[in-house]
Amino acid sequence: MSDRGIKVGKYNKKINNILGLDFDELEIYRPKGLYAHMKKRNHDRCIKYIDKIPEILENPDYVGVNPTENGGKSLEYIKQYKDNVLVGVKLDKKNNYLYVSTMYAIQDGKIERRLFSGRIKRFFENELAKIS
Repeated sequence: MSDRGIKVGKYNKKINNILGLDFDELEIYRPKGLYAHMKKRNHDRCIKYIDKIPEILENPDYVGVNPTENGGKSLEYIKQYKDNVLVGVKLDKKNNYLYVSTMYAIQDGKIERRLFSGRIKRFFENELAKIS
């Protein structure tokens, strides 16, 4: 484990095509304090999914950008299990890496509203293969 935390994945540049971004293929880290953050924010329902972060980052059902965070440098990955799980990922501009900033359950209605508004988009890995 580095000072950045535990490496949990790498940014998939194919997401740039979906969201119109220009991110480099950076490593993504889970900081040591994520569990404490989740407990403090009462995100207890998602703690059981913390070990699934690599899977969520590699194969999300939806991806998006949080428009109110970090000048467009805050990503949202959503995976549907028994619960819908959102993993927030931010860019550390100073040190040039991505890190998991939050993780929480998100309701079906919020997913639908974010799809309708364009904040998130469906992620189809098999469709992306045709793009690259």
